[in-house]
Amino acid sequence: MSIRSSLLNGPLGFGAAPLGNMFRNIPEEEALETVESAWQQGVRYFDTAPFYGAGLSELRIGKALSKHKRDDYILSTKVGRLILDEVETGKRDFGEKGGLFEFALPNKILYDYSERGTMQSLEDSMKRLQVDRIDFVWVHDIAQDFHGDAWLKEFEVAHTGAFRALSKLLDEGVIKGWGLGVNRVEPIELTLGLSDAKPNGMLVAGRYTLLDHEVALQRLMPAALEKKVDIVVGGPYSSGVLAGGAHFEYQKASPEILAKVARIQALADRYAIPIKAAALQFVLAHPATAAVIPGASRPERIAEDVAALKVSIPNDFWHEMREQGLVSRLAPLPIDSK
Repeated sequence: MSIRSSLLNGPLGFGAAPLGNMFRNIPEEEALETVESAWQQGVRYFDTAPFYGAGLSELRIGKALSKHKRDDYILSTKVGRLILDEVETGKRDFGEKGGLFEFALPNKILYDYSERGTMQSLEDSMKRLQVDRIDFVWVHDIAQDFHGDAWLKEFEVAHTGAFRALSKLLDEGVIKGWGLGVNRVEPIELTLGLSDAKPNGMLVAGRYTLLDHEVALQRLMPAALEKKVDIVVGGPYSSGVLAGGAHFEYQKASPEILAKVARIQALADRYAIPIKAAALQFVLAHPATAAVIPGASRPERIAEDVAALKVSIPNDFWHEMREQGLVSRLAPLPIDSK
């Protein structure tokens, strides 16, 4: 079974990283209301991870979805980091993601891509999520926080550990899909080239968006189509800068990025369309894309995402995006399928 065919209610999912208190200390009630808003708007795919708030996102997703039947939604989480009972006393170092979860739970986080660590991570996640199974499992952030050749060593641990464990779970029908959950193209390319690893999906954050798609367009998406591996696109708003935020790639957006966003926004305004509509519909126009999972931490944002998919965008908008060099001429666009 493919990732695409496992989705219950269309390609729009819910990215729960913000519920781990990404960038701000989100009140519990607001977090739960956001998940319920997604449910009421028809969203039935929810993605989270132990890393998001040191377990906080999973706890909140589990609490919010506990009122619904497990068969009525699709759930994905990630492996590669264990959340310990021990409290972290020193400064956390997560590379470019280091400042994301300033308001996270204080639990210590330990990297572990081994087979044993993978199974422990899934067991812990199911407890936090209050479920008896996970549908999709992503091996999280290989190559993210390891510099030089160190990430290749971690990749090999995952190759003989997490990949093997998840392949077995997929073969046994325990999970519906697995792959990597990363924001780098290189580890996905390595994984797709392995003869003994058969992932059926990949979660790619921030690498196929209006602002950043050239590398994925040339290397990742064609390889995924060839291997019949479905792509789930995370971070379609590029850390929020395409949705009115100030961050790009988890950091304050540069003047160059803000200038490009301003050009896209001006064009969208001229055609009277929300920039969110352009961002989401661009992502879904690629035939390799099975789902898109924008993040949200406010209930009203969900309605915007759902409405964005229904907006009719004039063909001339996309032609101008191409002519102005705001999207690659090679990128599939909604007009190409009309």
